[in-house]
Amino acid sequence: MFLLLKGCKINFFPLDLSVSIKKILLKMPKSKYKFDPERISYEKIVLSTGQKIIKLFIQLVAISVVAFILLLGLSIFFDTPGELQQKRENKQLKAQYQNLNNKLQRMDLTMNQIKERDDNIYRLIFGAEPIPESYREAGFGGVNRYKELEGYDDSELVIKTAEKIDKLIKQLDVQWKSYEEVILLAEEKEEFLASIPAISPVADKDLTRFASGYGYRIHPIYRTKKMHTGIDLTAPVGTEVYATGNGKVTAAGYTLGGFGLRVIIDHGFGYKTLYAHLNSVSVKEGKEVKRGELIGTIGSTGRSTAPHLHYEVRKNNQTENPVNYYSNDLTPEQYEEILTVSSRMNMSFD
Repeated sequence: MFLLLKGCKINFFPLDLSVSIKKILLKMPKSKYKFDPERISYEKIVLSTGQKIIKLFIQLVAISVVAFILLLGLSIFFDTPGELQQKRENKQLKAQYQNLNNKLQRMDLTMNQIKERDDNIYRLIFGAEPIPESYREAGFGGVNRYKELEGYDDSELVIKTAEKIDKLIKQLDVQWKSYEEVILLAEEKEEFLASIPAISPVADKDLTRFASGYGYRIHPIYRTKKMHTGIDLTAPVGTEVYATGNGKVTAAGYTLGGFGLRVIIDHGFGYKTLYAHLNSVSVKEGKEVKRGELIGTIGSTGRSTAPHLHYEVRKNNQTENPVNYYSNDLTPEQYEEILTVSSRMNMSFD
């Protein structure tokens, strides 16, 4: 029994069950046919070029959709090698951020200790005011400067680290400026300590006695109570007189004001000293002198009743008690004795 299809002879008989599926498929026609009831025959289906293109396109779309679904499923349940590498890198970066935060925390503690020393020790020693906390913390808060770092998985960690770094940089900048100021204060302090009057203008071995102190005394000529603006130190004529601090000689010579031959030294920082009734002067106006340097000898020139040195200390053009500027060469006991003597109401020598 057989059928004739367009010249193709197909035999219908029992098939051998051992024939493989592959052989069956190879024997199947590659072309598709359709049955024409009018002609009672099968006709080969011939597709146009457009139909072939559409068919090919549909097949490609179907394959792409299936492939996309497969890849999507794989990406959801399985990580790609690139994703695994990225996760390892992110984990390592997060650990480094945590480590950096720990270091920044220790640095912040150290900075706070430095700040405490600066405000309460260094600046206090040199008479400077502590830096206001508002200035140290200036520039933080208000505008969100870390907005571009938001929106990520670890944004909070990154922003916190950035804030700590910025704050530390600000504190370092403030601290650096503070130390520059402290250095200048230290240099000025050293110059200040060397310049202010701090010794006796006459050596102890040459001094006869502390004759008259600072304050109201009986004037030796007018016999009336009058303000004595310095102290009188008696010693023989020719006894050496020394500068009591570093400074510049602003006057050296004779004056008609009653002080006779005198020397005036400007020590800076508002301090000046006057050495009057000298017998001779060893310095000239404009000369820079050091503490303990010879500037003249004791005499009795001007309005004086006996050889002595009239010594004055002036601060901001106001006279002060010179015994308060003997700190460098007197023991506490000697200083107390001078205070007692200088407070007695006696007669001055000028």
